Amino acid sequence: MSVSLYTYFRSSCSARLRIALHLKGIPFTPVFVNLLKDEQLSPAHKAINPSGLVPALIIQHDTTTVTITQSLAALEYLEEAFPDKGPALLPSDPESRAQVRTLASIIACDVQPVTNLKILKRVAPLGADRVSWSKDLIEEGLRAYEATVSRCAGKFSVGDEMTMADICLIPAAWGAERVGVDLSAFPVTYRIIQNLEKEEAVQKGHWQTQPDTPEDLRVKE
Repeated sequence: MSVSLYTYFRSSCSARLRIALHLKGIPFTPVFVNLLKDEQLSPAHKAINPSGLVPALIIQHDTTTVTITQSLAALEYLEEAFPDKGPALLPSDPESRAQVRTLASIIACDVQPVTNLKILKRVAPLGADRVSWSKDLIEEGLRAYEATVSRCAGKFSVGDEMTMADICLIPAAWGAERVGVDLSAFPVTYRIIQNLEKEEAVQKGHWQTQPDTPEDLRVKE
């Protein structure tokens, strides 16, 4: 089996899969797609991901190839296809699973889209300040996350083990910081973020540590 991940260093959806693969200990080969050069719109890339986006997760088995082009679906696949690899991304009981999926969906549906380069390019011609527009909507989404996570948080978003919710949260936090969101305004969420930043899989998946991260943006040793 071989695993390839089409990724861009600053893509939060790509970061979800980088973190999950590191967490589960699944080796993968990154394939770098530069969004600023519109490489995601090339015919070759669209043949892999018709949405013209990243990520794309490709798993080559002996006789079959699985291609998944949505990050939440890919996270679910990794959990179902590799249950014995690393920690579980979803809890065992249905109530906790529903909490994890709810939190992951708040990030995926309410927070991440307004940081998407494709969306931001459409906003600018309308005369909006795209940074302040994005910041306001991110804060609105994080308020919903804070209210929801306050009912189920432990060390992480749902209890004391990392789940899909955390894997979605931490890249969203990096994007929020870029537009000036004060994460400490969401105390439970902020505590979880601080715990996540200490995890090896998160550090390995961080946008500043990727091979395609420009030198001037890399973490300095």
